[in-house]
Amino acid sequence: MRNYLPLITGFGGFNAAGRSSGHRAYQRMVYESLAGPEQGAVRQSLASLMGLNPDDERNILDGTLIRKIEPELFDAERADLALNVECHGHLNSPVEFELTARQLPAQIPANWEVSPFDEEGKRFRVTVNGGLAARLGIKDEMQVKAAGQLPNGFDPGKYYRSTHHPRGLQLSVLAASDAINSLGIDWQKVRDAVDPDAISVYSSSVMCQLDHTGVGGMMNSRILGKRATSKQLSLGFTSMPADFTNAYVLGSLGATGAVTGACATFLYNLRWAVEDIRSGRRKVAVVGCSEAPILPEVIDGFAAMSALATDDDLRKLDGGRDINYRRASRPFGENCGFTIAESSQYVVIMADDLALALGAEVYGAVPGVYVNADGFKKSISAPGAGNYLTMAKAVGLAKTLVGEELIRDASFVQAHGSSTPHNRVTESKIFDEIAAAFDISAWPVSAVKSYLGHSLGPASGDQLASTLGVFAHGILPGIKTIDGVAQDVYADRLCISNKDIALGESAAQIAFLNSKGFGGNNATATVFAPKTALRFLENRYSEAELDAYRAKRETTLANRDHYLAGADLGDLNTKYEFGTNLIDETKIDISSEQISFPGYAKPVTLVDDEGLGGF
Repeated sequence: MRNYLPLITGFGGFNAAGRSSGHRAYQRMVYESLAGPEQGAVRQSLASLMGLNPDDERNILDGTLIRKIEPELFDAERADLALNVECHGHLNSPVEFELTARQLPAQIPANWEVSPFDEEGKRFRVTVNGGLAARLGIKDEMQVKAAGQLPNGFDPGKYYRSTHHPRGLQLSVLAASDAINSLGIDWQKVRDAVDPDAISVYSSSVMCQLDHTGVGGMMNSRILGKRATSKQLSLGFTSMPADFTNAYVLGSLGATGAVTGACATFLYNLRWAVEDIRSGRRKVAVVGCSEAPILPEVIDGFAAMSALATDDDLRKLDGGRDINYRRASRPFGENCGFTIAESSQYVVIMADDLALALGAEVYGAVPGVYVNADGFKKSISAPGAGNYLTMAKAVGLAKTLVGEELIRDASFVQAHGSSTPHNRVTESKIFDEIAAAFDISAWPVSAVKSYLGHSLGPASGDQLASTLGVFAHGILPGIKTIDGVAQDVYADRLCISNKDIALGESAAQIAFLNSKGFGGNNATATVFAPKTALRFLENRYSEAELDAYRAKRETTLANRDHYLAGADLGDLNTKYEFGTNLIDETKIDISSEQISFPGYAKPVTLVDDEGLGGF
């Protein structure tokens, strides 16, 4: 059976650096290394999201990347908190208060006396004999105040009819739309080119949707004296990013899934897509993750694990000086914990034959993604042996496909780089030993969490979006938040810089995306640059086929550039089809050979396509 190369033909998303399509978020990370006109384009893109003037460079830059949590999310200086108290009346007199009929509990406590307060019976006086346990709402300072949040002023919910949607799902709709628009090919044309079952969507969220419109609101409703809504439970499912993408963005009938693997979740979903495409089982795969976890409750949870960089710990690192929240995340430097972030990232993967037939742009290729657990371990949170396997297999695949020389001279690593003291030691040791095994002497290493924070599920999507930017511009983002590499980091064969590294496009041909997830969820992806991917296509297709492809690609690029120009000015062209283009089930045509659906150009065959044969 023929194997197909999974090509990246579209990508999009939003994180603390802005919009991913057109490499804008990547360019924000290497802003200092760009020429004046490129910097202006980055400011224009961000200004359109933030409601600022593109010439207001200081506020644009200050309002992006990791920074102190903005009041538009919540006030970290005065966050809501409940205080449990025991109330007693003055001089042992009873405690009295009023309630409406609706507020009265169905079972009146034994030490309550309830009497009508008005003739209509709408209000009641409650007299409590003895102590009354009460919960008071107060304000308290958060010990963690840094986060990788969306650009100031950017409200994802205003770009489509997002009523009652949790923030993570709002981001998912915008990110999936951005990726589809970046294709430069109308999605209906893609759908018409394949049967409905040849498209797959893999997308998820690790933390569900924990704000008040999702699971968080449902779980808090009873304790806060509120009612759960009909949407909070369902919209909180981890599969909702995939479900929304299928139902409201793509109208897809194909395969779907929502794989989770802690911080490696994006790569877990990407692995399914790559295997789909390589085997020929699917022709198109849309892959993504979405997470909006910058919430007091989530921060409290991670802080209780001593996982986050607290204000006190940051002060200690800097000798008691004022906190520079921009430098909260310091991968491979002297650090104290990770910085939580929000993000949504999507990519469109196509089989090489379909990409050529449609004239799709090639941003890169993903020949393989490897996932391995840690085996027996003493702590579920501790790093383990599985990441040695995933990294070694990813580099081994590249060696098999393109040879040792290209790995030595033109590859780099996108590290998990969580900014914890344990991670900097264990992950660098893996990289250093893999480098020795493959005779790599100065392996460039980047860690985008130093700019964006740790977005949990989409974190590897942030890495991939940055990688596509490196392929296009040849600049590897430095880890600018560190003064230098920590002494306990294994870096004999690594190149870890606090400045951007000008690799040049020819020396940026292979990337290894590494992710280490809680519980032993390790994943590493091998990603090829467009130039390396096109070498594969040149070996597989005739010159006439490639000429036809290049001619179609011109139209694709024109359409893509038209979208990107509009997006830079604030027109995101968000795709959200609610209640439109529904399938008329009375017109579904079924035979023993195939099934056809109205609105879909090709039928789905019902014959064996898995090569099982008869029994």
